[in-house]
Amino acid sequence: MMKYLTTDNTSGAVRLKDIPEAAYAAFYDDLAAKLADPRYHVAHYFALPDEGRMRFYCLLLDDQTGQLLVTSHSTEYYDDTALPSLTALHAQMHPFERDITERYGIRFDGQPWPKPLRFPAERYDRRSSMDNYPFYTMQGHSLHEVNVGPIHAGIIEPGAFRFICNGEQVLHLEIALGYQHRGVERAFETTANRLRQACLAEAVAGDSAVAHAAAFAETVERLTGFERPAQLDRERAVALELERMAMQIADTGALSTDVGYQLGQVACEALRTMTINTTQAWCGNRFGKGLVRPQGTDHPLTAEKAAMIRRNVGEIARRYGEVWRDIASSPTLLARFEQCGTVPREEMLRIGGVGQAARASGVGRDLRATHPSGSYAKCLHHEPVVEEQGDVMARLAVRCREVLQSARYVDRLVAIYEEKYAAAENPCPRPDYTSPLQASTLSFGLVEGWRGEICHVALTDAAGRIAAYRIKDPSLHNWMALALAVRGEGISDFPICNKSFNLSYCGHDL
Repeated sequence: MMKYLTTDNTSGAVRLKDIPEAAYAAFYDDLAAKLADPRYHVAHYFALPDEGRMRFYCLLLDDQTGQLLVTSHSTEYYDDTALPSLTALHAQMHPFERDITERYGIRFDGQPWPKPLRFPAERYDRRSSMDNYPFYTMQGHSLHEVNVGPIHAGIIEPGAFRFICNGEQVLHLEIALGYQHRGVERAFETTANRLRQACLAEAVAGDSAVAHAAAFAETVERLTGFERPAQLDRERAVALELERMAMQIADTGALSTDVGYQLGQVACEALRTMTINTTQAWCGNRFGKGLVRPQGTDHPLTAEKAAMIRRNVGEIARRYGEVWRDIASSPTLLARFEQCGTVPREEMLRIGGVGQAARASGVGRDLRATHPSGSYAKCLHHEPVVEEQGDVMARLAVRCREVLQSARYVDRLVAIYEEKYAAAENPCPRPDYTSPLQASTLSFGLVEGWRGEICHVALTDAAGRIAAYRIKDPSLHNWMALALAVRGEGISDFPICNKSFNLSYCGHDL
């Protein structure tokens, strides 16, 4: 049996020399067998040049035991031999293998979808461009293609949607991204300024600034050996849950807009504003930028801010609960949302779906429950919100229930602060941007953002500098879920299907 280094989301970083290295055949056989069991899914899989060869790192999550299994394999850098594709057996591997091929030219034999993933500026094949993206085609006199994007109305970021339709019915949707060439991961590697890196993390996906900043902070804290004080951990959890509330409320309003439910739209716009204004009153930024920093915070809670947060969140939850009851009792809305854009549980498992989209299809993946750390392990004991239908209504129901759940979590965490910490002058330390990082080490940050599972991975060199940084936003897997959701639907259903996922272009275009 192949060896893994076993750790979890409460442990520290791991030395590179301690990560087992297997032959690819053993890696392939063992991972293929494990991924056949729904308890396992891949948090990240990537390759890096390593002294004249390519070394591949895999982080595998066991959702039953809470363990994180780390292993690797390698190949000679100039070896042109194609590796057997794991995607051929497990579709969840497709973005990882496509990314490795695009970056380094490594081929995977039997890869059923060998297409560019992001078009990064430093891609291996410079002839590959958006102009010659190989869109899937179908032939037939009754078929036609509809192209949406890459330029969209308003402030939506670029992405191309190519529909193949028979009349109004969508037979296939292909989504092509990678227009932005952002170079975010590379920017982490080219600056040693940790404050700048923290700001970069907040910009990975602007609507998930707190979640990505928290993943970066956890990654760095593991590299420095820092143990978060309980109150710092609780405040970080409050920030994460406020972000979750704000975005789930915003999406409820967006879905209401798309079906002409004006009361839900305006109510959610007001409540979302109230939520982000609460965050702004805490830290000075509506999206929580500047709130999460490695090893400390510049915006510790005070008695006044704690009271404000509890008061506002209680009012938001009360009013949002009324919106949810109206939606759930409206025959018109239910008729529009139910049995539309369905992704069955089996398909969501196959593609490695995560977050609220997966939970709406009966896949209870939620790092707060399966791989808890800090407050989620010690005082919240999170129970994932799961629906079974996998349709637009199920994805909306997960959102609505999670808003009310997050409000309860915020109230509980702030109540603990008021009970234990209000008398202390400053129970949270200030950020530390200068602590040395462990050398030749792999570190990770696993955070359940409002969209789902976020994974940051950093590898340091012999001098303790970040030599490589890899990011996985939940949208990486869930874009495929959107493509599956619209198959067989009318093309007019695409807007509400799209809104029911609300995936991140920039979170994908790293």
